[in-house]
Amino acid sequence: MAQKKKPSTQPKAVVNRRAKFDYALDDEIVAGLVLTGQEVRAARDGHIQLKGSFVSLKNDELWLNNASFSLKLNERGKVGARTIDTSPRKLLASRKQIDSFKARKQQGMTIVPIKLLTTGRFIKLVIALGKGKKTYDKRETIKRRDQDRDTKRSLKNI
Repeated sequence: MAQKKKPSTQPKAVVNRRAKFDYALDDEIVAGLVLTGQEVRAARDGHIQLKGSFVSLKNDELWLNNASFSLKLNERGKVGARTIDTSPRKLLASRKQIDSFKARKQQGMTIVPIKLLTTGRFIKLVIALGKGKKTYDKRETIKRRDQDRDTKRSLKNI
C-alpha cells in the first residue's frame, strides 16, 4: 500500500496587503526573480516580507528593493538561526514590459510589488503601477470597507 503524502503547509503566495491600501493600483505584470538557493528556500517557506518594498529602474532593468528575506543560517550549534537580508534583487521581465513601465513611471506612477507566487517551479513576483493615495483617500477606503462589512453582516442575519 502506498503512503499518503502529507498536505504541505507552505503558503501559495506572499501578499503585500499594504500596497492596496497605500496605492491606487493600475496595470499588473508577472516578473521572475533572480534568487540564490537560500532565498528560494525562504520564499517557499513564506519567510518574506514585502511591506515597504518597491521596484526601481536602473540601467533599463527592474530591481526589487527593501524586500526582507529571512535566510536560514547553516551554522553548527545554532538551531533555527536566521538573518534578514534586504539587498536589491533583479527582476526578469520582457523589454516591452520594462519600456511600458518606464514610460508610465516618468508620468509620476510608482512600481509596487503586490504578491510573490511560489506555486510551481519558478518563483514569480506580481508588480503593478500605482499612484500614491492621499490621507483622505485612505480614510474613504476604510469607511467603504466598514460599510461593506456591515451590509454583509446585516444580510447574513436576515
